[in-house]
Amino acid sequence: MSGALVRWALRGAAAGAAGTTALNAVTYLDMAVRGRPASSTPSETVERIAYGAHVKIPGSGEQRANRVEGLAPLAGLATGVGLGVVLGVVRAAGWRPGPLAGALVATAVALVGANGPMAVLGVSDPRTWSAADWAADLVPHLAYGGVTAAVLSGLDDGR
Repeated sequence: MSGALVRWALRGAAAGAAGTTALNAVTYLDMAVRGRPASSTPSETVERIAYGAHVKIPGSGEQRANRVEGLAPLAGLATGVGLGVVLGVVRAAGWRPGPLAGALVATAVALVGANGPMAVLGVSDPRTWSAADWAADLVPHLAYGGVTAAVLSGLDDGR
């Protein structure tokens, strides 16, 4: 792996981590303002992935449930950072979008990366979501896309 590719992968990881922090902050703010509960879909996704991969999550009862509740946000962090790495590697290949295009592409990648597995696993069907459901999902992903693209652009040294 070339030095430039590694640099951009690391920059992408940092951008993805910043974007994930923004996504989480907007999500938690929405929960606090509207008084809505946390979504159960991340935990359900972890459960279905573990089942499909024939991986047993250790423990029983509350202990096992707590592990699943811990694994769900870790999976979200891994997704956000991983998508940032992909965006960084694409940047290493020479694609330098403008601020709006970069933010929209990062948002789209995050929406597919987060909702795709849930749809494929049958945890959620975005085709059945209400406008409020879409807003609650889209706004945090826009925050992810905007912050991730801004960090990647800010870290661009022209190489």
